[in-house]
Amino acid sequence: MSKRYDDGMAVRRSVLGDAHVDRAEAAKTPFDEAFQTMITEGAWGTVWASDGISRRERSMITLALLAACGNFEEIPMHIRATANTGASKQDVLEVFQHVAVYAGVPRANHALKLAKQTYDEMENGNG
Repeated sequence: MSKRYDDGMAVRRSVLGDAHVDRAEAAKTPFDEAFQTMITEGAWGTVWASDGISRRERSMITLALLAACGNFEEIPMHIRATANTGASKQDVLEVFQHVAVYAGVPRANHALKLAKQTYDEMENGNG
C-alpha cells in the first residue's frame, strides 16, 4: 500500500478505534476493496491527516455535515469518535443547533436523538 494509505489507516484507528477498524477490515471483500482503499487514502490519509485544523474541529464539521445531509447512519460512529477527537457533548449540541438553523430542525432533532442514544450506550459500556 501507499504511505497515504498507511497514514490514513493510522489516523482512522486513532479516531475510530481499533475495534471499529478491525470490524470494518474484516468485512472488506474484493468487491469493495478499491472503494475502502480510496476512503482510507482520501478521507483519512488526506483530509483527517491534515494538520490544518484540529481533530476536534474535524469531528464537529463531520457531525454537522452528516446531519445536514441526512446521512444519519454514520452519526453514532462519529459520536463515539468524539471520545478520541476531543469534541465535547457541548460541542456536539452546538453543532446540531447550528444544523437546525441552517439545514432544518427535523435533521438536527434526529441527529440529536442519535447522539443521546450513543452517549448513553458509551456511558453504560455498550458502545
